[in-house]
Amino acid sequence: MAGWSRSESGPSTVVVPWAAAVLVLFLLLLVVVRLPWAGDLGLHAATVERLRHSLTHPGNPLVDADTPSPYYSPWTVVLGAVAKVSGASVFVVLRCGALVGLALLVTGVWRYVRTLSAHRAAPAVVLLCLLLLWGTDAFAWSGFVGLNSLALTVAYPSVVALGLSFHLWAGLASAAAPGAGAGRSGWVLWAGLGVLWAVVLLCHQFTGVVASLGAVATVAGARPVWRAVDLRLVAAVAVGIAVVWAWPYYDFFALAGAGGGLEAVHRPLYRGWGGRYWLLVLGVVALGVRWRRDRRDALVLFFLLGAVVVGAGWVSGHWSWGRALPAVLIPAQVAAGVEALRERRRGVRVGWVCALGCALAVGAWAQAGTLGYVVGRGMLPGVVAGKYREPWEGYHWITPWVRYGDVVMARTFPARQIPAYGAYTVAPGYPDFFLPDEGARGVAVRRYFAAGAGVGERVGILREYGVRWVVDGVGRGWEGVREVGRGPRGQVLYEVVG
Repeated sequence: MAGWSRSESGPSTVVVPWAAAVLVLFLLLLVVVRLPWAGDLGLHAATVERLRHSLTHPGNPLVDADTPSPYYSPWTVVLGAVAKVSGASVFVVLRCGALVGLALLVTGVWRYVRTLSAHRAAPAVVLLCLLLLWGTDAFAWSGFVGLNSLALTVAYPSVVALGLSFHLWAGLASAAAPGAGAGRSGWVLWAGLGVLWAVVLLCHQFTGVVASLGAVATVAGARPVWRAVDLRLVAAVAVGIAVVWAWPYYDFFALAGAGGGLEAVHRPLYRGWGGRYWLLVLGVVALGVRWRRDRRDALVLFFLLGAVVVGAGWVSGHWSWGRALPAVLIPAQVAAGVEALRERRRGVRVGWVCALGCALAVGAWAQAGTLGYVVGRGMLPGVVAGKYREPWEGYHWITPWVRYGDVVMARTFPARQIPAYGAYTVAPGYPDFFLPDEGARGVAVRRYFAAGAGVGERVGILREYGVRWVVDGVGRGWEGVREVGRGPRGQVLYEVVG
């Protein structure tokens, strides 16, 4: 750890942090090969599957309905086109997409950190902070780049969006610097940044909020020559808004009315902060040091803007605003890494490096269960296996019978996975603001599986939604269906007959 200081001599000055970063990235590459299934992976796989069949009119990704969807983003359209042209399976395409997302994240962090520090080890140290400087309670959510979270969400559009966000902030820091971007090339650069901002917003809306807050902080902290930059900045915003407005797959601005259905899902983001984030105290201290040195420091402004949004969500009960938490976490993590390498008195410098090294070691141990996604639980020591979250098994076992476009009656948990294989479910496994009969579909599923439902009621529901298959437990004994296959955990596939 002492090798992190710029003034220290010897190869460890740069090699140690870069070696550690490469080791962590290699672990993530192995995770991509396994591609553990949890959370929203089935939703993104279903989105790519629909686009593979129709790039121009894919319909709803989860249910048999002709509706738009915010999951049809520039990134998933690219993946859908790759799947269509190559003929590769959706999960192969998602693995390739995960590699691109990791590359964008790493290169974005490298470019952004270069605007903050000239130390050659700074990008590696900051990358380690982003992945490991969290807390001792493992936490996974899309848009949050802790090692454990990234292992489970590496194939999500949120990783691509966050990688592009770092590139956006790096570009803005350069473009907004005094004397930068003069002449026609400056206008082109700002217009390109506007397009990049729009792509982030369309790829993952919550990360787009984080990217926007970081962009505001970056421009405000760069102290641009406003007379030279003002019109170009306005033009960049106008270009970004125009791209978002013109996106043909869904109405981005209609998402402003989707908050009501998302609040309960995001309530857990406001719980357990102590266990999840306590190691970031070091980053908050680093931000305080930077604020004393510069009252308009971009990282401090970024942190404060994020805290305002997250705090407003807490006060108002808009729990979905908690998705802006990365706007609080990222600047603190970046500040911790950058400040550890800053020139200062030897005693202070050594103290910073030791504190950060210990914090990263604790964070790495807390997320050691991530190793299980490479080697499996059986290969882990008992104390590490307890930190491992078992991935989902998937529903590939139904594919010998269920074909693309078939409708399956299933409860919420299997409904989150079945569409990945091309089938539809009666009700979506995730909230869908653009599906007008979402509530009725949910009621129909609950009625069908209710213990007191009659044969006529069940048959009527099956006919109403064109159901060909039912997935549930063993021995239901319902009229109108027959067992055709069995899967893990006592799951059974029934065929609708008659």
